[in-house]
Amino acid sequence: MQPVLPVTLKRAPVSLVPLGPEHEAGLAAAAADGGLWKLRVTSVPAPGEEAAYIQTALLMRAQGSRLAFVVLDSATGAVIGSSSYHDIVPAVERLEIGYTWYAQRFQRSAVNTTTKWLLMQHAFETLGVRVVGWRTDNFNIASQRAIERLGAHKDGVIRHHALRRDGTVRDTVMYSLTAGEWPEVKAHLEHQLSR
Repeated sequence: MQPVLPVTLKRAPVSLVPLGPEHEAGLAAAAADGGLWKLRVTSVPAPGEEAAYIQTALLMRAQGSRLAFVVLDSATGAVIGSSSYHDIVPAVERLEIGYTWYAQRFQRSAVNTTTKWLLMQHAFETLGVRVVGWRTDNFNIASQRAIERLGAHKDGVIRHHALRRDGTVRDTVMYSLTAGEWPEVKAHLEHQLSR
């Protein structure tokens, strides 16, 4: 597995750019579209927390455990949301995709499929990972459906696994996709994106 280094990934209608302090205002505007921080099952920064959100992501990048991207509308350059590689484990050639959220007006569009296509293609074809994983809150049914539409397999549920922003403890639903499964999933996603 190659080192996970900052890179820009592009395929219309999105561009994925490494998240940095210059994206603070854009993140705030995207999160405000739908008041996304109010959802207890997401990692969206609340108003005034954008700088801390970015600093945490940059610290995790320095530690080698996360590479956060800002998702931009490739036509306008406006911030749509964010997604990350995280839980990067070179010893077993594995990483996860998560910390994903989009402004409400871009949900249920080609944005998520395109973003995940870019991240999976880079992970499998450039970085050489053997497994890409996802995790989500057991109550985040929309996220589970989106992950399943990508072709990922449900591995199981880790009970009483992680704190939510409201202090309750969630069960975590785990998914994965292997390098051997990627060619079929890639073809399926490309068919979806061509429609």
